[in-house]
Amino acid sequence: MKKYTDTGKKDTRSGFGDGLTELGKKNKNVVALCADLTGSLKMDEFKENHPERFFQIGIAEANMIGIAAGMTIGGKIPFTGTFANFSTGRVYDQIRQSVAYSGKNVKICASHAGITLGEDGATHQILEDIGLMKMLPGMTVINTCDYNQTKAATIAIADFEGPVYLRFGRPKVANFTPADQNFQIGKAVQLQEGTDVTIIATGHLVWEALQAAETLNENGITADVINIHTIKPLDDEAILKSVKKTGCVVTAEEHNFLGGLGESVARLLSTNHPAPQEFIATQDTFGESGTPEQLMDKYGLNASAIVNAVQKVIARK
Repeated sequence: MKKYTDTGKKDTRSGFGDGLTELGKKNKNVVALCADLTGSLKMDEFKENHPERFFQIGIAEANMIGIAAGMTIGGKIPFTGTFANFSTGRVYDQIRQSVAYSGKNVKICASHAGITLGEDGATHQILEDIGLMKMLPGMTVINTCDYNQTKAATIAIADFEGPVYLRFGRPKVANFTPADQNFQIGKAVQLQEGTDVTIIATGHLVWEALQAAETLNENGITADVINIHTIKPLDDEAILKSVKKTGCVVTAEEHNFLGGLGESVARLLSTNHPAPQEFIATQDTFGESGTPEQLMDKYGLNASAIVNAVQKVIARK
């Protein structure tokens, strides 16, 4: 079994900030727009190095999306930054009409996603944003798992033509993917090889899936662990190949089970290769205030919950 090492906990939003800083140095067409959350989005260094390419829009997220869409007409590559709740729910009409419908090359970068936003509570935590974004025609949806992958994804989407939703988080989490990784949009990453169950995870749940796989292995159960960083377009081939081998699947995400990764996997399997599936996700509920660890535990978004789900799904084979 392959061992993964946490090289030091880092927040994924800093991966975005550092990726944006690197882009600023090598791509003069990259511009950044922020809705009064420069520090929270780690956009300070880009602002300091390229003040002529940084635009502080203020608490006017809808206006920020409209401005970004307009900038693409002049060949700019705008990266917008604010909390995931404000990046999607507050400005859905502007994204739909000005970005998705028009096919504008806007990169919507959303921090503080999911319940790991923590103490700020339900009004700031969003658990339906993946569903909102993946339903928009032509929208690419990416949800990264650690600092290194977030930095790599930020750099990669600048070279991708078309609207992108890049989702990441607030807390410091395990940093375990390679610093020099080649981030390929739409390509799943196989982390572990197994024959008994497929575990498909995204975002913060990828590390939890790896911890679950270690526990399962100690009990004689081997798992395919797949990191789905791109939820749309989904890597159908990788998922089907794995599930045809293992015969069952557990999906894990920091998102509502309605509209998220698990739902996309279920659609794929139902039309190509039906198999038992268990969902690790929030169950049609809003979040609440608490530490990230408390909330992940309460809502069953951790390694122990994945282990339990694996045992259930194997019994259904």
